[in-house]
Amino acid sequence: MEETIRMKKHVTIVGAIHIGFGIIGMIVALAAFFLIDFAKGFIPEEEIPDAVMKLISVIFASLPLLIVVISTLRVAGGIGLLTQQMWARYVIIIVAIIGMLKIPVGTLIGVYSLWVLMQEETMKVFEKK
Repeated sequence: MEETIRMKKHVTIVGAIHIGFGIIGMIVALAAFFLIDFAKGFIPEEEIPDAVMKLISVIFASLPLLIVVISTLRVAGGIGLLTQQMWARYVIIIVAIIGMLKIPVGTLIGVYSLWVLMQEETMKVFEKK
């Protein structure tokens, strides 16, 4: 029982971390979108072929969108963890694995999240709901 209470605290910490980093990610994506839009004004469009400009536009628009999607999953999953929803455990596991590519902070968060969410005692936290 004591172990389950301890793991519940860890689940709460993981949820809060993912909510916080998800919000930060959304802010970064918004800033990146405006920065990219501003930077496009300095590209001499007449010197670059139309196909290349369209490709650059798609890439520049896709990066902030990808960050927003992952950040939204982080926030939703974090809220789900705080309310002990089983689906949130799966969402955060996936997001943690993707986030591990962001060395070193993403790796630390990912390893901690996976460690917490893969424990047998953690499963008991979600089963009690």
